Amino acid sequence: MGLAKHITRAAAYASSDDFRRIFDENMNSLYLLAFLLTADHGRAEQCFVSGLEDAVGGNPVFREWAHSWARRMIIQNAVRLIKPRPADGSGRLKSASVDSDYKTIPAESQVEISALLGLEPFERVVYVMTVLEHHSDHECSLLLGRARRDILPTRTRALEQIGRQVGMQDRQLSNASAQDPGLHDGPGSLIELIDVLRFVTSA
Repeated sequence: MGLAKHITRAAAYASSDDFRRIFDENMNSLYLLAFLLTADHGRAEQCFVSGLEDAVGGNPVFREWAHSWARRMIIQNAVRLIKPRPADGSGRLKSASVDSDYKTIPAESQVEISALLGLEPFERVVYVMTVLEHHSDHECSLLLGRARRDILPTRTRALEQIGRQVGMQDRQLSNASAQDPGLHDGPGSLIELIDVLRFVTSA
């Protein structure tokens, strides 16, 4: 009877093989999550490898939570690696680019995602965690080691900055479309951008 309970309890937890399978089957989305957090391919690779190691060697996790736990390991490693801290509040985007051969990202979203990558690290991480990954402000503040009151204004700044970039692109596309009516428009709003990012990070 005791052995049966032990076997049942063990079966309820994700095994090392379960996590290896999750990281293998979801390699693109987990790597993209790491890349959006770090804005650097080298660091994204470090996050991916360390995330797998932490998931395999960490505390037991229920099997039904394994996918969420894998993503959490990516986020934790990104935070440890880049140590994001609030910037000086200048609100200026840095220039950033997305590899043209990165197949996971739709081509029409390159400008918008570049805007996300160009945010200051703290703003970018808060945006990814709370908007794309649906972490609460409280959980986000704990993972970042910051006060909860820092999270909302940071997310607001990130949304405003990305929104400005989306608006600028829309105006450029409108001008181009007026000259060439057959030109295809990309995502036309920040809401559409968020939907695109959620899709490519969870696919």
